[in-house]
Amino acid sequence: MGGTTGRPGLGRVVVGIDGSPSARDAAMWAAAEAVLRGSPLCLVHAADIDAPVPFLTRAETVRSRQAGRELLDRTAEAVAARHPGLVVVTELTDGAAPGSLRRAAALTGTIVVGHRGLGGFSALLLGSVGLEVAAAATTPVVVVRGAAEPAEAGVVLAAVRDEADVGCARAAAREAMLRKVPLRLLHVWGVGLSAGTRAVLRNGGEEAAREHVHVLTEISDRVREEFPDLTVHADGQKSHSVAGALVDASHHADLLVSGGRRSPGYLGPTLGRTTLGLLQHAHCPVELIPREGPGHGSTS
Repeated sequence: MGGTTGRPGLGRVVVGIDGSPSARDAAMWAAAEAVLRGSPLCLVHAADIDAPVPFLTRAETVRSRQAGRELLDRTAEAVAARHPGLVVVTELTDGAAPGSLRRAAALTGTIVVGHRGLGGFSALLLGSVGLEVAAAATTPVVVVRGAAEPAEAGVVLAAVRDEADVGCARAAAREAMLRKVPLRLLHVWGVGLSAGTRAVLRNGGEEAAREHVHVLTEISDRVREEFPDLTVHADGQKSHSVAGALVDASHHADLLVSGGRRSPGYLGPTLGRTTLGLLQHAHCPVELIPREGPGHGSTS
């Protein structure tokens, strides 16, 4: 089946924990994902004491590391209680969380984070660690959103914008195969009120519609060819808000997979306005696939 026999090729799962409820949910989601992949789960806690070491006493440093170790042990026990056969590795680091997670993921791992950390600002919809990890992602990053115990929707949703998103669609296909559920490819194109009216008056929008249909057909055909045993649905729609349409669609998905954007001058090389909106508001976990990097273009 050309790269789709057995379990699809996905790297190990690395999850950051900090003691927050969001991180606990992320750890449990990551554990279930690791079981599906047949890979170990790596729990990472970053004590973040490298920078303030000159200002901490030795006793404070020891206490911080001990608290981190206890948190890792408790989380590992909770994971083992739910998934007894899963191999769990723990890592306690003195550095900051984003760098520690990237090092643990190396070149092929998937980083999983909760959507909120222990930071005190309730208005922040995405925690600073999740934001930093997602903004500079070089490997897949999953931000776990939605209910702690969500009802299964039975579909993986992939947001596709153009032909460069074939890697995103391919990653979503692998996730759908792991779950034994259909894949839904959704292509949403934005249309402003005034721009949309002018287009209709000029040529009925037919030329633009054909272009969007071509994008969706091109990607869906490639995915069906590479994953012949996977049920693939391809849908297109126009909306005044691309992010809003995708967020609405996430109500009915187990996982939303989106390609990372390269928007110079915005939040980072892989995080644009639409992807940020998804990470902040989606109703299910969101997996961000960098447009460039390991696993994006590979069929194995």
